[in-house]
Amino acid sequence: MTKQHFGTSHVPLSPAVRAGDFVFISGQVPVDKEGKIVDGGVGAQTTKVLENIAAAPALAGCVLSDVVKTTVWLKRAEDFAEFNAAYVPFFQKNPPARSTAESRLMIDILVEIEAIAYKPLR
Repeated sequence: MTKQHFGTSHVPLSPAVRAGDFVFISGQVPVDKEGKIVDGGVGAQTTKVLENIAAAPALAGCVLSDVVKTTVWLKRAEDFAEFNAAYVPFFQKNPPARSTAESRLMIDILVEIEAIAYKPLR
């Protein structure tokens, strides 16, 4: 199986990697194009993270509806309802499998999400 790496990063990782029919999207954080953390609480940060996720699989020929699994880390469990309200609009039909955990994150953010997309090579 051949791996393809997509995008560039200032850290030692690829934003997205295709391995056969799967695209693995690295954990995305709520930063804008300038690398600044988005303000506005967990709802605003979740929206930005999911926008960043939508951009990552596009590099590998995928769209958000190709996402089959997400893993979510929340800084505070009490933010779950607000997080979920922001998450749901991105996956209206056939939402992906999901794991969500409270976690101490590596930078001062409220949410991080990684994803796996399935897009068969033709």
